[in-house]
Amino acid sequence: MTESSTQLNSVNIGMVASLAEKIQQEPDVADTKWSAEVKWNGGFRSEAKIREFDPIGSDEPAALGGTDTGPNPVEQILGALGNCLAVGYAANATAAGITIKDMSIKVEGDLDLHTFLGLKNGNAGFSNISVKVDIDSDASAQDLQSLHEKVQNTSPVGHTLNRAVPVAIDLA
Repeated sequence: MTESSTQLNSVNIGMVASLAEKIQQEPDVADTKWSAEVKWNGGFRSEAKIREFDPIGSDEPAALGGTDTGPNPVEQILGALGNCLAVGYAANATAAGITIKDMSIKVEGDLDLHTFLGLKNGNAGFSNISVKVDIDSDASAQDLQSLHEKVQNTSPVGHTLNRAVPVAIDLA
């Protein structure tokens, strides 16, 4: 962990403040578009190419007919939620002057495979997702609770999963 007048929790406070200031001055800057391009690699294997990063592999476990070469898509959703929350805790703790010594986030989801396997109609997605956040900090319980509430209220992935989002899937 690097701490100085410009960093806390290894977060560059100046960069975050600069972005927030720019968005205050030019609200349209906040309207962003994110993308991923997925390539099928045979069987249940695929990979997502995001910006200039190495592709992120995906596969199904052997019990679901895959070769278990990577996390499956629903595991990636859970990971995305945990990662988004970690960013939120780091950013908001830093803004509040709270030092995080360590943090872990456990994300679990309940999913019934009946619909996915075509055995019945219904919800193919998660019926429930639970998250357990463990933060090691010298901050007061009240400050950590305020941080927790702020993160829950500002998580882009959390908000996406908590509401219906229009999804258009077109065949080219």
